[in-house]
Amino acid sequence: MKILALETSTQAGSVALLDDDILTERPVIGRPGHSETLLPETVALLRDCGVSLAEVDAIAFGAGPGAFTGLRLACGVAQGLALGAGKPVLPISNLEALASQCPGDAVFVAIDARMSEVYFAAYRRRDGDLVEVLAPGCAPPDVVHLPAEGDWAGFGSAFQAYREVLVDGLGARLVCFDGAPQAQAGAIARVAAGRFLRGEGIDPVLAAPLYVRNKVALTTEERLARGGRA
Repeated sequence: MKILALETSTQAGSVALLDDDILTERPVIGRPGHSETLLPETVALLRDCGVSLAEVDAIAFGAGPGAFTGLRLACGVAQGLALGAGKPVLPISNLEALASQCPGDAVFVAIDARMSEVYFAAYRRRDGDLVEVLAPGCAPPDVVHLPAEGDWAGFGSAFQAYREVLVDGLGARLVCFDGAPQAQAGAIARVAAGRFLRGEGIDPVLAAPLYVRNKVALTTEERLARGGRA
């Protein structure tokens, strides 16, 4: 099984190929959005791995939440490659992919959403799979909450950007946290592999980003209300 994965939800973009148990991943370096480098890096990855696009079984992408431009780019490139090669597409939540990178069994993922907000979700590992406990949401860090029960490991960039607010607000049931990790294409590929085996690939034309938040900027009044500048 060969899964090609694209991840451009943050400035640290990446592409990966999961060929059975062998994962090859490379960064996508370029200005924000990665529009000039994503496709060339993808082509180079396949070439270096000695795999043609026709040999790929499915194409996965980080569907979001994240930077709107990056999400649209990954979705569009995945759709274009999949349509041309006649392959299914697997949109994968960046939050789930990030949670899969955490060794804990109860993972509260929180990433910096900019605009003084946080994207968050919670997952538990059951029989080796991640089960969503708290659906993806977006809120100011001081109102973000853990699921009703259990202890949780915090994971994601929000624990660096809003460390004090989140750690104090989430309380004692947040037993540890790591603000360094970001979703990677390799994690997207591994999550997608399980979905592919369950027959969850979709027609490329049905693929769409998962925005969670529907606005890209705050009004002056909203920025002032959150302590920002006009």
